[in-house]
Parts: sequence; structure tokens; C-alpha cells
Amino acid sequence: MPTPQAGPRQALVRVTACGFCHHDRSVMAGLLRRGVAPGVILGHEISGVVEETGSDVTGLRTGDRVVSILTEACGQCDRCASGREHRCREGEGIGHGRDGGFAEYVALSEHSLVRVPEGLDPVGAALLACPMGVSLQAVRETAQVAPEETVVVTGAGGGLGTHAVQAAAALGARVLAVSSSPEKENALRELGADEVLENTGLDFAELVMAMTGDEGADVVIDTVGSALFPSTLRSLAQYGRLVLLGEILGQSVSLNPAEIIFRDAQILGASGVSRAMVEQTGLMALEGKLRPVVDLELPLEQAADAYRLVSERRPTGRIVLLPHG
Repeated sequence: MPTPQAGPRQALVRVTACGFCHHDRSVMAGLLRRGVAPGVILGHEISGVVEETGSDVTGLRTGDRVVSILTEACGQCDRCASGREHRCREGEGIGHGRDGGFAEYVALSEHSLVRVPEGLDPVGAALLACPMGVSLQAVRETAQVAPEETVVVTGAGGGLGTHAVQAAAALGARVLAVSSSPEKENALRELGADEVLENTGLDFAELVMAMTGDEGADVVIDTVGSALFPSTLRSLAQYGRLVLLGEILGQSVSLNPAEIIFRDAQILGASGVSRAMVEQTGLMALEGKLRPVVDLELPLEQAADAYRLVSERRPTGRIVLLPHG
């Protein structure tokens, strides 16, 4: 592919690393098609260095180390002005509706880029927005997790899960990590999980109830979706919050509204991450409260291997692709 040209409000970024997300796997498998541009270059978890800037760029300079949010934001609409750039009214998904970071270079709006704090590993920095910032935003802002609350994280060994476990633990919660990969138990405990529940087909809600004195969890952060419903709902305590952060199968579920009503429960959706949250994630990483979980680094030419490994649920955390080797 030719090197893209930066527009007046864009910066040309030399890609250092790009995380391989389950989103990328779903597009490659043909499971996710809505809004995907024909022939799009995938990859939205981008860290890199600014090579040049457009004529109207004021906030970035050549040589700046940056990480992308997940959306090409305009910086001018009401949502951008209110700090919700990830829901920009004119925005396009990076690596979805417009070209992303599985390439040597990418041109992105300056409003879609955040400077990386000095001292952070440039490869791990690719995860600052997704999955780290996405997980932190879901745990802190959407779920509003408080100290000493019990938080269940499903798909805990994956990209979103490993970082949601850390985020909940950093906020002082008791974390119950649900995983279908028992070999990841030690890693999850090191990341802050108090208990690891093996998801082997048994309704893990029964385990959650047993570990909470039949009270249930205050919060469930669900990174898997329909495959685990209704166990996620059954795990909730009175006034519990179920945050839907991921959907792997793309299937429908059956829901009895009474289950929500009599629990006084909330079901909340969460996706994306704001620039401010990416900045906060970077500061927490510097303080050691969060760390990027990179399982494997691969050259871009081995993206097919990343697809296979993610399909097999092998990685703990993320695989990161290196376009420049």
C-alpha cells in the first residue's frame, strides 16, 4: 500500500506497534460486517511516532510519541467538545470504517491521538486505549465500581478481561475472574484477581453465589456476551450492575424483564474510550497501577498466526503486531 498522505488536520504516524483485538479477528472471520469499509486495513490499537503534521494541526509535533483512540474524531462536534470523542458524530472507526494500524504508516486526526507519557514501553503503549482504557472506562465510569464491592469479570484471560481485572482491583474491589482457560489462573491472580472461577459449562453464577454468601456480585463486567447469558445476570446481587463490554458470538438472548425488575438491576453497555481516559490510563500505568498485558509480539507478516491464536483463545492479554519488524 502507498504511504498515506496526512490531511490538513491530520498527522502521519509511523506505526511502532498495533494490538490484535478480537474485533480484528471477527472482521477477518466474516462475523462482523456492519460498517466495515471494503478493503479496509485493520488495527485500532496503535502506538507510533508522528512523522509529519498537516497545516492545521496545532497540538502535535514531529517526533511526538502517540497512541490512537478507536475513532477518527472531528474535534468540532458537540460530543468531541464534551470529551466523548469516541462517539464523534462525524467519526469513523479506525481499522473499521477507515484504514488502521496494520501498516507501516497511518494518517489520523490530531483529535484521535494522545501523547504517550515518557517512560512507558512503546510496544505496550499500543494497549493504552484498547483494551486498557476501554476496560478502565467501563469499570470506573460505567459501572462506578467502589472499594470493597465484589466484581465478576468474564473472559478474564483475554485482552479486555486481563485489564478489567486490574482496573477493578486498582479501585479496591474484590475481583472474581471467570475464565475457560485454567492455565491462566496464576497470571490472573498476579493481576489482582482474588478468586479464579473456571468456566467449563457449569453455571458459574452458582459459584459466585457460593463465594458471596448468596448475595451475588455488585458488578459483572462481561467481555464475552451472549455465550454466557443468563449466568451473568444470575450472578448479580440486589441493585447489581451488569456491564456489557464484549460480544463474541453475535447471538440474541432471551430476557425476562422480571429478572431485572426484582433485582433492581441495571444492564449497561460500554464501548470505546475518550482521550481523557487514555491520558488517565497512561498515568496509572506510570504509577504501576495498571500494566499492559502483552502475550506475544509478532511481525506484521505473521498476522495470520495472530488470527489463529486468538481464535483458539491462547493468549493471555494481547498479541501485538510490529509493522517494522
